Amino acid sequence: MWQDYKSLTTQHTVIGDLRLYQQFYSPQLDNYRDLFAWLPPSYATSDKRYPVIYMHDGQNLFDAHISYSGEWMVDETITELAKEGLEAIVVGIPNMNEMRRIEYNPYPTHVGDVFWDGRGDDYIRFIAESIKPFIDDQFRTDPIPEKTGIAGSSMGGLISLHGFLTRADVFGLCGSFSPVFWTGLDEMVRVRARGDGRVYLDMGGKEGEVIFNIAPLMATTLEEAHAVYLNGVRQLRDDLVAGGYVLGQSLLYVEDLQAIHHESAWSKRLPDALRFLLK
Repeated sequence: MWQDYKSLTTQHTVIGDLRLYQQFYSPQLDNYRDLFAWLPPSYATSDKRYPVIYMHDGQNLFDAHISYSGEWMVDETITELAKEGLEAIVVGIPNMNEMRRIEYNPYPTHVGDVFWDGRGDDYIRFIAESIKPFIDDQFRTDPIPEKTGIAGSSMGGLISLHGFLTRADVFGLCGSFSPVFWTGLDEMVRVRARGDGRVYLDMGGKEGEVIFNIAPLMATTLEEAHAVYLNGVRQLRDDLVAGGYVLGQSLLYVEDLQAIHHESAWSKRLPDALRFLLK
């Protein structure tokens, strides 16, 4: 049963109508997690159907009090965009802590000396075959791929692109913020880029600290690590263009050379990303 999130807590930073569904089961992953559904400002007074964006790391999207790394301010952002006529339902899918890097990884991967298993295909099936049908049944969604997006950052950006490229029957919109690329994403894009739908892709210029800490063999200095990240996402951009995406039309690519790998940076870039995806 959906509950009013704000009625369950005495402290929150939520704006608007946020619903919570506790302990939603995934047969694909054999685990339970809560789901968040944020409804746009006109939902209660309208009978229209809305686009839906499925976003990873759901605990970081709406409420600073439950975020472990800062809030994206999705609710504040779409409340402002509604003044421009742009609205969407946003479904927040929390990560499963230590399982995050496994669920968001499409395939088994060696990161330096560390091995990461990959259950990304199962996670995408969970969204496409369990969460989405449930959301379409519970809310007034526009269920077509052209109105269905998937978005996230870091490994969430990786799995968003993977889901978008492999499940064209479900996702027609993709928001990939600062995607990690060391798991062979560039090769996947070259093989599967389809040229339709819309993709938002970005990267900051000071994001290398992540791989410098996790996989120091990939770079010997922090500046070198920053360059590894930027060069990787530029290659992704070029691969998407080679696959048929058109810069400024079906692909929006953004670099913020002063930005770090953090929710505060993604929150700042979110308004333009949503403008592009929802236009």
